[in-house]
Amino acid sequence: MPNNPSSAHSKLSQLIGLGEKIAMLTCYDATFAKLSEAAGVDILLIGDSLGMVLQGADNTLSVTMQDMIYHTRCVAAGAPSTWLIADMPVSSYDNPEQAYTNAKRLIEAGAHMVKLEGGGAMIEIARHLVGHHIPVCAHLGFTPQSVEQLGGYKIQGKTEDSAKRITLDAVAMSNAGVGFVLLEMVPAALAKQITASIATPTIGIGAGPDCSGQVLVLQDLLGIYTGPAHKNPSDFKSPRFVHNFLQGTNSIQAAVSAYVLAVKQKTFPAPQHCY
Repeated sequence: MPNNPSSAHSKLSQLIGLGEKIAMLTCYDATFAKLSEAAGVDILLIGDSLGMVLQGADNTLSVTMQDMIYHTRCVAAGAPSTWLIADMPVSSYDNPEQAYTNAKRLIEAGAHMVKLEGGGAMIEIARHLVGHHIPVCAHLGFTPQSVEQLGGYKIQGKTEDSAKRITLDAVAMSNAGVGFVLLEMVPAALAKQITASIATPTIGIGAGPDCSGQVLVLQDLLGIYTGPAHKNPSDFKSPRFVHNFLQGTNSIQAAVSAYVLAVKQKTFPAPQHCY
């Protein structure tokens, strides 16, 4: 395995202990992994978002375990000193035993932690993985693998019942021993409340400035994602939480560095990026 988990974990633990904001970015290959590590990104997420930004699909649902293993190996080769989180693709963690088998494959490919979506029944699966020494990041709020059940890309936690459910799931995941709770497309006030109520660090994407850290999709950060391959780019509208950091810089590495600095200085996300 090219990555040194103890070194990466030590750096990340020190950062968290100091209360510094965490800058996370998706990554899918060795070249961008090397560039992102040099730019000071704290965590690289090998996201199943690759289904959309690399494969041209409408959503993440066609991504396979083989896809995730391949891209995890690529990123691990390029970023030997960075903490790596790999997404568990849809249908790869339907029960605890299957989840453990597939999570192990991602760890063996170079990930230090796996991410799974949803609360409810996923809490026991997270607990099972943590109990078997597999670090876990929980993903709550809008969960892309449930896009069809959620009726599309919609903000979650707007109603009292929905906000309560997400909060209870976050508390339960924290109690289950997950290392991070990622909150996607929830009101900033809810994310602030959850962050204050659990000991586990939170990572936000469209969840306001009060999370412990932020994550963006690399192609969104660079302003180059214009929707699925088969659709007209003029019909695509970026989500509110996206900011093009390539504007005003003269290189991709400068853009990634600008993102890291904005997260650390708490200037991103700004009010216009929040719900």
